Amino acid sequence: MQCDYFDAGRCRSCSLMGTDYAGQLADKQSRAARALAAACPGLSWEAPFGSVPEGFRNKAKLVVGGTRDEPTAGILDAHRQGVDLRHCGLYEPGLAEVVEQVPEVIATLGLVPYDVVRRSGELKHVLLTHSPDGELMIRFVLRSPGQQVRIARALPWLLETIPGLRVVSVNLQPDHAAVLEGPEEIVLTVAEDLPMQVNEVRLRLRTGSFFQTNTTVAAGLYRQAQDWIHQVDPVTLWDLYCGVGGFALHALLRPDGTPRDVLGLEISSEAVASARTTAAELPGAARFEVGDAASGVGAGEAGPLRGLAPPDLVVVNPPRRGIGPVLTEWLESSQMQHVLYSSCNVDSLARDLERMPSLVPVRARLFDMFPQTPHLEVLTLLRRG
Repeated sequence: MQCDYFDAGRCRSCSLMGTDYAGQLADKQSRAARALAAACPGLSWEAPFGSVPEGFRNKAKLVVGGTRDEPTAGILDAHRQGVDLRHCGLYEPGLAEVVEQVPEVIATLGLVPYDVVRRSGELKHVLLTHSPDGELMIRFVLRSPGQQVRIARALPWLLETIPGLRVVSVNLQPDHAAVLEGPEEIVLTVAEDLPMQVNEVRLRLRTGSFFQTNTTVAAGLYRQAQDWIHQVDPVTLWDLYCGVGGFALHALLRPDGTPRDVLGLEISSEAVASARTTAAELPGAARFEVGDAASGVGAGEAGPLRGLAPPDLVVVNPPRRGIGPVLTEWLESSQMQHVLYSSCNVDSLARDLERMPSLVPVRARLFDMFPQTPHLEVLTLLRRG
């Protein structure tokens, strides 16, 4: 991929830009295998699941800079001044065209970009999510609620001007800190979620819901997980750190069509609400509860899983820090036969695997969610030895 912003030194976020994509993928596979070699000497690796090297991002997280009349949408430079990246080549078709519109939309609304140096202005970020059906969610991150009325009044114009726009919200982030969004969200549209068709499952994303950045590779990740789960064929399954329910809902039905006993646990109430909405549209009776997977699964502990017998299989999809000592200890001492671990950090994955010696990794596959960067996702199936 060639990028004028990278060549001009205006943006260096894609640290592997200019590297042949086949080489990127091979290097990531080699790095993942090396990271897990000590804990998993006999691990069988599937061929890596690659991506298109450009036009793959379903999200745009745009830092707003510049002035009211000439806003920028992209990043901030070393002097905390706005760098406009509206023509970035990473965005998928449909989203790319909307990103190009964002500075004009900001100017038309009369929103004043937040100036980090002066600590003045209102609009900090514009966050966009694009669905496979061409629908869009746009979130305006403001310092205070004063400018919310401008956006609310312009809602009919926004819905008419931006192709596929379904959800519009205002997020309030009052702190002078490098934080993307705040805790308070005001949805302005009738629609409160964005449907995301992934394989046979129509997931629902609310404003606070996390979803993978690369829809095509996410679909491949869920298909692989579904296939390995079907081969094991557990009757009961827990999806910890379940997010909007991607893994759980792909595993809801057994190969013969009968439903599994599926339970998801997630700390974000917004994500749980999304998962419950999707589950209500599918056969079976998947349950989703709000709770902290890292501290609330042990026998006798308080929380939504208290008193439940361990399932046949657990899926974990933690943040970069991994699942940590409490959960690894519980998994190691439990009687469950399989764990499916999806990790975005092979170093924390390796640490967690070393804490669970009786759960032996038997299969693994790399999924390249983030071409042009060193980041990667690894799915690993563990079996009790």
